Amino acid sequence: MIIDPLKIFVTVVEQRHFSRAAKILSLSQPNVSLHIRNLENELDTTLFIRSPKQVKVTEAGEMLYIRAKKILSLYEEAKQEIASQKHIVQGTINIGASFTIGEYILPRLLASYANENPLVHVEVTVGNTEEVIAKTKSNQLDIGLIEGEFQELDVNAVPFMEDEMIIIAPTNHPLAQLRMVKPNMLHDQSWIWREKGSGTRAYSDQLIEGLQIPVKRSFIFSSSQGIKEAVSAGLGIAMISKLTVQKELELNEIKQIHITNRTFTRNFSIIKGKHDFKNRAHDLFIEKIMDM
Repeated sequence: MIIDPLKIFVTVVEQRHFSRAAKILSLSQPNVSLHIRNLENELDTTLFIRSPKQVKVTEAGEMLYIRAKKILSLYEEAKQEIASQKHIVQGTINIGASFTIGEYILPRLLASYANENPLVHVEVTVGNTEEVIAKTKSNQLDIGLIEGEFQELDVNAVPFMEDEMIIIAPTNHPLAQLRMVKPNMLHDQSWIWREKGSGTRAYSDQLIEGLQIPVKRSFIFSSSQGIKEAVSAGLGIAMISKLTVQKELELNEIKQIHITNRTFTRNFSIIKGKHDFKNRAHDLFIEKIMDM
């Protein structure tokens, strides 16, 4: 069926790499290459300029990519309409989530959703907020779940949950021994950050800038788990979602620093790709997450 070669072609274009596309599609690289050669023979044109380091899409390839995306969308729409006539919810959802959501909220939510919709295939990508936004905008993801504020004017984000942010410290840290801490007592501390592009990092940067806090030294980790371990080891203090450290707080492995007359919250939001077809599987997932 022509749909399968088009799916392979679109994946190669979006990944700009044959082996990465093969991995995503669970195919061998020679199989992917064969499908692309067959497409090129059928269309009597060259779709890619291949080199050892990268794959560049030709002008003809760009033309086919635009139309292939439309064909795949129409095919998915037809599948959904046929299934809806039978009152069956099926199809595929590609969901992207920021690390905090993907690791601490999405698994339980998906367990419930998958139990209710056993014929829906779900693919999950976990990355930082900027990565999820970029992939949702490019339609590599159907739905994105992101944290915090962002400046993408052409993305419509709908909040679905409020998240409490807290400052954590090693159990033996001087500030951890106090019942309340004034903002100026955070001056000249060693801080542990997430990487740039993370919603948690953006919120931490806003805190430091808003309270005009001088930073003595900083360390960067690319995961919440890394931050928790670094704080527990005594490397410094950090701002992090309370969702991610409930267990560590209960076990007294780290301490929360309470700031006088201040609480910190941010939104978790849902964004959608710009699909021109209705998908019942997508709609039911969105309904479930909005009902949290």
